Amino acid sequence: MADPRELMDKFKRIYNENITRPGADRLLEYLLSQNSDFFVAPASTKYHSSYEGGLCQHSINVYECLKAYCERERVRELYGLDFSDESIAIVGLLHDICKVNIYETSLRNVKNDQTGVWEKVPYYSFNDMLPYGHGEKSVYIISGFMRLTREEAFAIRWHMGFSGEENKNTIGKALELFPLALAVNIADMEATFLMEGGKT
Repeated sequence: MADPRELMDKFKRIYNENITRPGADRLLEYLLSQNSDFFVAPASTKYHSSYEGGLCQHSINVYECLKAYCERERVRELYGLDFSDESIAIVGLLHDICKVNIYETSLRNVKNDQTGVWEKVPYYSFNDMLPYGHGEKSVYIISGFMRLTREEAFAIRWHMGFSGEENKNTIGKALELFPLALAVNIADMEATFLMEGGKT
C-alpha cells in the first residue's frame, strides 16, 4: 500500500503529462480541492483497494493496465486499435471519478478473536448523495469540466462490462462499437482481481 501523498503526486504527473484539453486543469483543481476526497477515498467499502488512497491507487492501476494493453502488438496490428495517450489517461484515471465523496468512515463493534472483548473498529460505509449510476455518473462529472470524445464517453460509461446489472444486449453492442470500452473493462478487471485481489 503506497503513501497517499506519493499516489497523488504520481496521479498528477500522469494527468498533467497526458491530459491537456481545455477544462482539464479545472477538473484536476476540483479533485485536489476540499470539495473532493478523491486522493484519500477508498475504491470500495470492503473489497478491492478498501483503504485510504485506494481510489487513487486503483485509478493509477487501471491506467497502467490499459496503457500496457493498448501497447500490445496484437492489439495494434491484428485488431487495429490505436488510442491516443490522452484518451488512455482520461479513461484510465477518471473512469471511477463517480466514487468521489460517497464513502464515509463509521465505527462498528467487532469482537476481538484473541481477547474476546468487543472493540470499536472503523469501516467504510456507502452514502451516495448524487445517485446517478456508476459509469454514467463519471461521464456526467467529467463533462462538467471538459469535453469527452464519443469513444471516451462510452468507454467510461461501460467500463464495468457485463459485471453490472445492465441490459446485456446494450453492453455487448457498446463493447462492439467502442473498442476502448472493452479495453478499459479488461484493464479494470485486471487491476481489481489480479493486482488488488478483490471484488468490484
